[in-house]
Amino acid sequence: MGEDRAFKQIGVVGLGSMGCGIAQVVAGNGYQVRAVDVEKRLVDEAISRLDRAFQKLVQKNLMEEHERSEVLARIEGGTDLGVLKDCDLVIEAIYEDREGKRKLFSQLVQICTEETVFASNTSTLSITSLVSNLDRPERFLGLHFFNPAPVMKLVEVVKTAATSQEVLASVLDFVKSLGKAPVVVRDQAGFLVNYLLTPYLFDSIRSLSSGLASVNDIDTGMRLGCGHPMGPLALADLIGLDVLLNAGNILFDEYREARYAPPPLLKRLVALGDLGAKSGRGFYDYKGEEKSKPRDLMGL
Repeated sequence: MGEDRAFKQIGVVGLGSMGCGIAQVVAGNGYQVRAVDVEKRLVDEAISRLDRAFQKLVQKNLMEEHERSEVLARIEGGTDLGVLKDCDLVIEAIYEDREGKRKLFSQLVQICTEETVFASNTSTLSITSLVSNLDRPERFLGLHFFNPAPVMKLVEVVKTAATSQEVLASVLDFVKSLGKAPVVVRDQAGFLVNYLLTPYLFDSIRSLSSGLASVNDIDTGMRLGCGHPMGPLALADLIGLDVLLNAGNILFDEYREARYAPPPLLKRLVALGDLGAKSGRGFYDYKGEEKSKPRDLMGL
């Protein structure tokens, strides 16, 4: 790792799929990582998940065995936020709840040094709404990785009206050092990608409900007609229908525009527990012998 890097030690709070993915990328690029969650069980599960991820890289000849050991040694897990006190950058990756994030940041400001930079991995919530009335607003910004973080190249860097240019420049250098492509966006709900993506996904669901076309034909049309790597309904299943519903509620609350209102079919599927690929059923059925089978939801 180059000695000219502004950040050396990175904290990650929240070790779900996104937090683990971020920790994997950061540690894999030479940084020391302090990974924190609320329960030791969750921390242990995350470390095991990271170990398996690095083992797969070794099996694919993308990493040497000694490198795997070195990378894992750079990750320190724990449940005490106090271990983050000397981190140069702390990335919050907890559940998508405004009050939960605000509470966490208010704690971190008390724990960390005045030089620490704080970033939220939120995909939809305004950064300003998370850090208003906190000290050092110039040291806060959004750092939105996309799922899965080890694979997806894009990172949205969200600058608030208070974020300093020095902090922004340091974070952009950090993102580039991970082999990612940063885009700088204004602080507003949904930022850039979800601001554009959510209405597209909702329109696809409304098209299905109206009887315009089937699940398979909607996805095939957008893949082959527009060159998209994945159809919108398959993508919704991958994201998680509950995650998409929550995002829609946040965006509609912010903009009060009909295009952000979650479609009734989406609400019904979530109420039934059909959350997409992770639950085994969404717009596709993932439980059968076939890898995924489109469901007959046209006109519902």
